[in-house]
Parts: sequence; C-alpha cells; structure tokens
Amino acid sequence: MTTATLIAGIPAHNDTLYHRIRFAVGDPAACLELPEGRLLIVRDIEMDRARAQAQADRVACPADFTPEGGLDGDRETATAQAAAEALRQHGIQEVVADRTLGLLFVEQLRAAGITLRLDPNLGVAERRQKDAKELEMLHECQCVTESAVRMACERIAAATPDAEGFLLEDGEPLTSERMQAIIDIFLLQQGFAGSDSIVAGAKDGGDCHERGTGALRTEEPIIVDIFPRSARNRYNGDCTRTVVHGAISDQIQRMHHAVVAAKKAAVETLRTGVMGSTVHQATVDTLKDHGFAFGFPGKDHPNDAVTMPHGTGHGLGLAVHEPPLLDDKGTALVHGDVVTIEPGLYGTLVGGIRVEDVYAIQGDGATQLGGTLHEGLSWPA
Repeated sequence: MTTATLIAGIPAHNDTLYHRIRFAVGDPAACLELPEGRLLIVRDIEMDRARAQAQADRVACPADFTPEGGLDGDRETATAQAAAEALRQHGIQEVVADRTLGLLFVEQLRAAGITLRLDPNLGVAERRQKDAKELEMLHECQCVTESAVRMACERIAAATPDAEGFLLEDGEPLTSERMQAIIDIFLLQQGFAGSDSIVAGAKDGGDCHERGTGALRTEEPIIVDIFPRSARNRYNGDCTRTVVHGAISDQIQRMHHAVVAAKKAAVETLRTGVMGSTVHQATVDTLKDHGFAFGFPGKDHPNDAVTMPHGTGHGLGLAVHEPPLLDDKGTALVHGDVVTIEPGLYGTLVGGIRVEDVYAIQGDGATQLGGTLHEGLSWPA
C-alpha cells in the first residue's frame, strides 16, 4: 500500500503546519509528503511567495489538481478537494494525518477512496526537539518577556498608596486593567502581540489563572505573568514574578520561600530522559516539606487552605502551552524540549505567589533561557 503524510489547515493558525513548511499564510494550505517529495498546495496568489519562502519541493494551487466535477467555491473545501485529487493522481492509497486535520479534509479523502490513519504524535516530536535556531529565537522572546515583567513590577513598586492602601500612579488608580494595557503597549513596541497578561492582586491571585481586575493595593502580593508571541518569529516567551508594594507579611515571605525552593528542586531534576512526573513530584514534595499542600481548596483541602492546584510546567514553542507537561502523568523529556518551571501557592484569604522561568533540556541538565530577573518580592521603585 502506497502511503503519504498530510498536514493541512491555515498555517497562520496551525502551528504544526507552520512548523513543517515555515510559511505563514492566512488561507488554507495542504502539505503532502509524497514518495517524490513534499508538495505544498496554496492559494494561487501565494504561489510565488511560497516558492521563495516555504520548505517544499513543489508548490501548486488547487486548480492544478481539479477533480472531476470541479472545485468548490469555498477555499478550504477546494483545498481539501485538491489535496485528495493530488493524492489520488500520485497513486496514494493510505494517508497518515496528524491530530489537527479538519473534517473537510477527512471527508474528501473518504470520497476519493483513500484510507486515513491518525498518528497522534505526528508533528509533536519534531516540535519538541528544538534546534539551535529555535532555541535562539526562544531566548530572544524570553529576554523581551522578562523586560516586560521587570517594567511591570518596577512600575507597581514605584506607585504611591493612598490613605486606604490603594496604589496610585500620577494621581490615578493603578488597576490590573491599566497595568495590562501598559504591558500590551510595551510588548507592541517590542514587536510582540499582546498576551492576555495576568496582573492579579491578592483578591484575584488566590485563583492561579485569574487575569486580575480592579485596583491594586499596597502590602499585598501581585502576580505578574506575561506570555507574549513574537510577531517576527512566531515563538513565545513566558515569565512570572510576584511583586509586593511596601511591607511583606511573614506568611507571604514563607509562601515565597517555599515556591522558590520548589522551583529550584524542580530545575535540579531537569535532564534528557527524566519523566515530567518526576519533575512535578520534586515540586510537590518540596512544598509539602515547607508545610503547604497540593490540590484544590474546597475539594482536597479546606476552602481557606494555601495550596498549589496545578502542574509544575509545560512545553513552550510556537504555542505558549504545548507538550510536554510537567505533571503527575508527564512523559519523558527529550533533548531540545523547552519547558517552563512555575510552582505557585494560592489562598483565597492571602492571594498568590508564583515564580516562573524557561529552560531548554540539553543532555544531562538544562539551560535557562533569558535569565535576567531576580526572584524576590521587592523591586526597585
């Protein structure tokens, strides 16, 4: 049986397809790995640009593979029809597809009598094993991300509290929304898309993924988590710090000390071949050693408990969340994986603490990407 591989979709949104062809376009495209080489089917007006930029042996448009009965007027349907016809003309009887393949393509393959087989790992392993160029781009992204985190933390630290403890900047309330907008503008000026950044004061910081709303206060922990995408190279950064304006309570100091210790323990486990679950367990064990719990308040622990309810980290690349996971079912790390390490502690009464950095797995250890920020709670005003 003659077999080919098909990855299809819109490269500007389908990271697996973009990674394969290195060509960003906002219209449907299909990448066929044929015995003769890689065939890329794109819209006709994109063909010259694709020939110059895309990683493909041949570039064609849907009209080059018009099936009997013609092409549909819908571009995505027409691309799916052309992909099926190209496979038929090349004598392909079976197609191996990745997890992102849409049903339009599935139906056209079935109509052409071509057997379809899913390979859920197709494209995943290739994206995990970052090469030197990808690591360079990710390092660049992380440095910009860290500069945004530094800017935000220092700006919060420089604010002036009013009589009720609410932070002011230039006489106006410094809110989560205002800081998020400031971060977005900063990132846009650096060539990065906005990241739905988290600026969560104590009332919101007790929920690990709450973006944050309303006024920020002095003497309370404020989580700043920024994860933008470069408009130039399409890779992501991801960094979190926690800032406290003014005095820091003993409880917040104790939480922060435990989180930093857990992060250090997790980083020390990073190497090729170690299980993601092992990395995560190092985090959990360290937090427990410091007197804190793992799990969900209200479910595993009392409602007012201070816990860590999430995994230790995740892969980072063209997507801000991608394999591998560093969690209780995490798989083995491979050379070239880039992962976040981001332990945190959260309580509904006290707020949250999280510290996050990014590491590249290389042989017997890991190299931190970026690496320009301190981990403390106090920032220069």
